[in-house]
Amino acid sequence: MTSPTGSGSPAGGASADPATGGAPAGGDGRVLVQVALDFVDLPRALAVAHEAVAGGVDWIEAGTPLIKAEGLQSVRELKAAFPGHTIVADMKTMDAGRVEVEYAAKAGAGVVGVLGAASDATIKESADAAHNYGCLLIVDMVEVAEPVARAKRAEELGADLIGIHTAIDQQMRGEQPFEMLRAVVDAVSIPVSVAGGIHSGTAAAAAAAGASVVVVGGAIIKATDAAAAAAEIRRAVDEGAVIETSLYRRAGEGTVREALERVSTANVSDAWHRTPSVPGIKPLLPGAHMCGPAVTVRTYPGDWAKPVEAIDLCREGDVLVVDAGGVPPAIWGELATHSAMVKGLAGLVVYGAIRDTPEITRLGFPAFSSHVCANAGEPKGFGETQVPIAIAGVHVAPGDWIVGDDDGVMVLPKAQAVELANRAMDVLEKENRLRGEIDAGKTLSEVAYLQKWEKR
Repeated sequence: MTSPTGSGSPAGGASADPATGGAPAGGDGRVLVQVALDFVDLPRALAVAHEAVAGGVDWIEAGTPLIKAEGLQSVRELKAAFPGHTIVADMKTMDAGRVEVEYAAKAGAGVVGVLGAASDATIKESADAAHNYGCLLIVDMVEVAEPVARAKRAEELGADLIGIHTAIDQQMRGEQPFEMLRAVVDAVSIPVSVAGGIHSGTAAAAAAAGASVVVVGGAIIKATDAAAAAAEIRRAVDEGAVIETSLYRRAGEGTVREALERVSTANVSDAWHRTPSVPGIKPLLPGAHMCGPAVTVRTYPGDWAKPVEAIDLCREGDVLVVDAGGVPPAIWGELATHSAMVKGLAGLVVYGAIRDTPEITRLGFPAFSSHVCANAGEPKGFGETQVPIAIAGVHVAPGDWIVGDDDGVMVLPKAQAVELANRAMDVLEKENRLRGEIDAGKTLSEVAYLQKWEKR
C-alpha cells in the first residue's frame, strides 16, 4: 500500500509502514506531533493550522466537530493548503465503514478514524477500504471497555494504528490516557497515538510512554499564539522536556482551588449551561475574588451567635455561607471579619445583612451579602452549623465549592466541582484565543460566526 507522507519540516517524508509495524515517523525517526482542529468553522481551523504548521506539527487533524459542521470539504481544503502534510480525518465511524473511509480518502485524508466500539465487520471493511484507497486506518479506543483486548483485535482486523483517547467529557473529570497507553503499546505491534488533554507539561510523558503520535488539541488551538504553543509541544517531545504551563491542565480533587482561583463566575456559568449566580447576593468589595469549600450556618435574622461560632469550625481557605433569612438586622461586622481573617477564611456569603462595611472594605475581606444595614441583632444562639441550607433558593451543602466576584456568587456541588472547574478553565482558554483574534482585527460577531450559527 502507499504510505501517506506528511512532515512539518521542509525535509518532509514522514511515513508509516504498518506492514512492518514501523511507527509513523519523520526521516529522523522522531515521534510525530498531530494538531487536532476541533473547531466548527473552517476559516478558524485553517488559520490555526497555518500557525501550528509554522510551529512544527507533522499531522493535521480535521476534528470530528469540524467534519460534522463543514463536511469533508474541511479535509479537501486542509489538503489543498498543506499538500506535504498528512491530513487525519477523525470520522469516528461506527457503521458503513467502507463508504466513509473511501470518501474521506478521496477528499485527501491520509489517515481515517473508526471507533474501536464498532463491530468487527465495520473495522474490517474500513481497513480494506483504507488499504484500497491508499490511506491508513486508525482505530480509536475512546470509551472502549477493554481497550487492550480490543486493540489487539483491531490489529488482527487490519488496523494500521491504534488511538488511545480520553474523551473530553472524561478529561473534565480529571482522567488521563497514559496508563491505558502503556498497556496498549505493550500489547500491539502497530503504532499507537495518544490524545486527551496533552500539553507542554505532559507531551514528553506521552512520548516516553510509547506513543508514536502525540495528538494535541486545546493546548495549541486555544493558544493566543498557536505557532509558539506548537513549537513548545514539539520541543517537549523531541527533548523529553517538561515545559510548565498554567493553562490546559486538568484539575483533580487536590487542585480544584488552583483552577477556580483563575476563573470568573461568568466562566463557571458559561461552562455550566448558563447556570445563574445566586440571586441578590452582591460583593461589598469591588474587584474581590474568592473561592473555597463551604462551611454552612443556618441562623435567625439578626442572631449572630452561630455565624461567629462557625468561624472556629473553619479551616484556612474555607468560605463561610450563612442563611440568615435574607433580611436585616446584621449578623456580621468588623470584629467577626477580623476573627475570620486571622483564621484564614477565603470569604463570606450572607443571605441577610452585614454592617461595618467601611472597615470590612479597608481590611480587603471578600464579603458578599443580600443586605447592608447599621443595626445588629442579638446573639441568642438559635440555628445550627454544617447542615444543608438554601440561600435565595440555591441549595448549599457543607463542602460545596463557592466562587465569588463582582458578578456574584456561584455554588458548585462538591461532586461536580472538579468537572465544573475544568470546564470553566476550558471556557477561559477558548476566550483567550478569541480575544487574540479580535486584537488581530476581527469583530466578535465575525470570530463567533453569529449569523452562520443562528437558530433557523
